[in-house]
Amino acid sequence: MEVSPRPSWMALPAAPPYHALGQAAFQFGQLAHALENHSLLPAILYRARLDAARRNAAADGQAIDPWHLAALLAGLRLSLDAGQSIAERGGVLAAARHALELHQWFTDPDFDQEGEIQRAEKALAAETGSNGPFLAAGRAIHAWIDANQPRQAMRAALARYWQRQGLFTLPLPLTAAASLAAGVPWARDEWLPVFLRTLAREAAELVQLTRTLEHAWRTARQASEGRRSTSHASATIDLLAAAPLLSAPSLASALGIAEKNSRRLLGELAQSGVVLEITRRAKRRLYALRTMEPLRDAVDAPRRPEPGRGRGRPPSIIEVEDDDDIPTPPAPAVPRLPRVNFDYADLDSAMVELEATIKRTREALALVVKKPT
Repeated sequence: MEVSPRPSWMALPAAPPYHALGQAAFQFGQLAHALENHSLLPAILYRARLDAARRNAAADGQAIDPWHLAALLAGLRLSLDAGQSIAERGGVLAAARHALELHQWFTDPDFDQEGEIQRAEKALAAETGSNGPFLAAGRAIHAWIDANQPRQAMRAALARYWQRQGLFTLPLPLTAAASLAAGVPWARDEWLPVFLRTLAREAAELVQLTRTLEHAWRTARQASEGRRSTSHASATIDLLAAAPLLSAPSLASALGIAEKNSRRLLGELAQSGVVLEITRRAKRRLYALRTMEPLRDAVDAPRRPEPGRGRGRPPSIIEVEDDDDIPTPPAPAVPRLPRVNFDYADLDSAMVELEATIKRTREALALVVKKPT
């Protein structure tokens, strides 16, 4: 006998995606453990925000090379393919502008943006209950997007949500960016497992980034051993680990030493291979640990005067500030050093300088690329 189908109003709700939920919970737990009392928390948060901006820009159809974004954020000239057309170069700048706007939502929202973020936070809070934070977040996001609300606001609110739920001590921007990319199934019961698996993947990659940053820091620390006790080499390496790009003036300000001494110290560390000079120029040199080496290829070499060329202003190309978090291969094992807790007060001036450069770059891009109406 043929059984008639169950009426839609009697249909049972879909079972929660327990496997994907378990993956997300496990990876978040791993990340929380890796970050517990970590000495490089400022750098990890800084890199995570840059990577989140890149991921979400790609999900919005504005993909940007990760090291191009790193260069732009550092205020450096982009090394663009000479064969690119004007339209292609314009596309790079448009993607960079979009990524920088997303970064602003995470770091320094304006008055209107803050209002939208707070609305999104209320939507997240309204869903939170017996569902637990992961399912509640997924359902709130799905309803928010269905209502044509700004996804940027929900992304920023989600970073705060993880912290308020007690999962992290920092507002880490884990937003499952790829789950909102084109082609992802949007029926809620199909989308939720994608959202949870993407969250798990982002958390796992941030764990790996944390290990990579720590490995680079400790390796540089070991390489600088044996210097005189009055040397500022160890403090310099600590600052480079926490603020990925440093200039001699910002280092001098952070350590309270003369600028000529900071230039000499950075030059010695670069000559010994402990740090890397990124910009390849005589003025406004920026230094980094060796994990930033691919950034050199993304930076345009300084332009020298051409023999016989008359005076004039060359075409303006936006420069970049600070580094973007890039997925890296597993770091090799390195002998463990005692955990070093350096004074984050020394880091403030360097981070303020980096944030100011990002703001200037964002404003410059706004003049070059008109915001779509």
